[in-house]
Amino acid sequence: MAATKDCRATQAETLASLLELNGQSDLAIQNGLGNASTPDDLDKAVSVTDYSFYREAIERAKRGETKSLLGPKNRLMMFTLSSGTTSDSKFIPVTNRFYRDYRRSWQLWGISAFDARPKMNSLKIVQLSSDYQRFTSEGGTPCGNISGLAAAMQKPSVKLLYTLPSILAKIDNAASKYYTALRLAIADPYVGMLTTANPSTLVHMAQMADARKEELIRDINDGTLSVIDDLPATVREALARRFSKADPRRAKTLEKCVDRVGSLLPKDYWSDLQLAAIWTGGSCAAYLPTLYEYYGNVPVRDHGLSASEGRMTIPFQDTSPDGVLDITSHYYEFIPEAEYGSKNPTILKAHELEVEKDYFILLTTASGFYRYDICDVVRCVGHHNTTPILRFLHKGAHISNITGEKLSESQVVEAVRATLTEFSHRVGCFTLIPSWGDPPRYRLMLEDWEVPQKGSLRPFESRLDERLCEINCEYQEKRTTSRLAPLEILPLRRGSWSEFARDRQAKLGGSIEQYKHPCLLPNLEVASKVASQFQVNGG
Repeated sequence: MAATKDCRATQAETLASLLELNGQSDLAIQNGLGNASTPDDLDKAVSVTDYSFYREAIERAKRGETKSLLGPKNRLMMFTLSSGTTSDSKFIPVTNRFYRDYRRSWQLWGISAFDARPKMNSLKIVQLSSDYQRFTSEGGTPCGNISGLAAAMQKPSVKLLYTLPSILAKIDNAASKYYTALRLAIADPYVGMLTTANPSTLVHMAQMADARKEELIRDINDGTLSVIDDLPATVREALARRFSKADPRRAKTLEKCVDRVGSLLPKDYWSDLQLAAIWTGGSCAAYLPTLYEYYGNVPVRDHGLSASEGRMTIPFQDTSPDGVLDITSHYYEFIPEAEYGSKNPTILKAHELEVEKDYFILLTTASGFYRYDICDVVRCVGHHNTTPILRFLHKGAHISNITGEKLSESQVVEAVRATLTEFSHRVGCFTLIPSWGDPPRYRLMLEDWEVPQKGSLRPFESRLDERLCEINCEYQEKRTTSRLAPLEILPLRRGSWSEFARDRQAKLGGSIEQYKHPCLLPNLEVASKVASQFQVNGG
C-alpha cells in the first residue's frame, strides 16, 4: 500500500528490475534490450507484442534452452497453459520471480479478506485447482496450471487449512474429480471460504451435489467413495485414510436438510460460510444470482484481474471487481480503447490513466514478455493514492469469454470452415454467439435456407463442437465439466445478414466496401439482441 503513493517511481523501479532480470536472454539482446533499464529504453526497443513474437523462443525454452527467453538467475519452474488465438495452446513461462510475485499478490488479497472477517481464521478453505503437471515439455518442464503449483508447494502447516488435498488435481475425469471434491467438502461442516476462478464452477458443483445427494450422504455415512475405482492409483492411495472413517452423525445432519427443504444445497450444509472468492467482473457477473440461490447471501470477493500471463489487480473490498493495480509485480502500459488497432496508438503509463476511461492493458513481466497485449479491456474507476483502480470489462473485440474459454474469432473461423468442408456444405455468412442459460452455450447463426438438412444437422453441430474442443483447450475443459452446453445452430430468417450489415454499417460508418462481417459476436447483450431480431419466428 505504501508503494501506491508514488505509482510512477514504483513502476520505474519494477521495470528496471524486470529488464535486468532477463536482459541477457537471446530475445532481449536481439531486440536491443540487453542494457535497457528505463521506460524510454523499452519504448525504443519493442512495440506492442503478442504471443507470436515469443513463439520461437518459447519453443526453444520448452526443449530446455531457457536462455532463449530468460536470464540466468530467472529459473523456469513450469509452463502454464492457456488457449491461443489459433489452434495452438499458449505456453506461458512461470519462473521463480514470476511465482514469487504471484504468491505475494495473493497474500495481499488474503490479508485484507481475512482481516475483514476474523472468524475465517478458525474455519477451513475449499479450493479447487488444476494440475500443474498435466504433462512435461520436451525438456522435462511441467506444463499445466499455476494454481496447482501453488497448492502443491504450500507448507504442511498451511495445507491443514484446506479441506481438499492438492492431489485431487491429478484426477483427469471431471465428473469423478468434482464428486470426490464434494464428498470431502460436504463432510466438513467447518468450511468458511470457497475459492475457484469462475463462479460457474461453484454453480455446477452445487447442482451436482443436489443431483447426487443420496449417493453423497451414503458415502459419508459409510466412510466410502463411490467413484474410488475411477481414480488414478496414486490418488486412491493418498486418499485411502480420508475415506476409512464413517461419519453417520454428519450424514444424519445432511439427511435432515433434505427432509426439511427437499434438496441438498450449500447454504444448508455450510452454515458458517463466510466468503466466496471468485471472479465477478465481465460476463462472470451473470452467474451471481444463481450462485446466491444455491449458497445463500454469502459475501463475494473478486480475485482481481488475472490471466496466465500475470496477476494484475488486488481488490480490497467485497462485491466489486475493482482492484488496485499491483505495481510491484509487473510493468504496465495502456492503449486507449478507441485507438486500439491503429498504426500508432497512444501508449500510456499507469500513472497517466484517467477516471472513467477504457483501455487495453499491456504487460512486461518476469516471464520475459515485453509490452504484451493480453486483449483485456479495463476501465479506470479511481485511484488509490496515485495508483489506478481498475475494473475488468471484457476481452477484446474478437474474443468471447463467458466461462473462461477465451474463444477467438480466428478459432471460430477455422472450426466452421473445416466442418463445412467435411460435410460438403456451403454457407454465405455465419456468426457464432454466446447464449446465456444454465449452463450457457454457443450458437451458430445461419440463415434458415443454409441450415444443414435435418439428417445431418445434429452430426454437423456435434462435429463443430468437437472441433472447437480440439482447437481451444479451455473450451474443451468447460465442455467436459458441463460448464458449457453443446453448441447448436440458430436459424435466422432469409435476408437477415443483408439487414444486419445495413444496421451495422449505419452505426459504425464507413463504406460498404470496408464492411467486414463478424464471425464472432462476443458481447452477450449484443448477441441476444441480434438473435432476437433475426431469429426465425421472431425470436
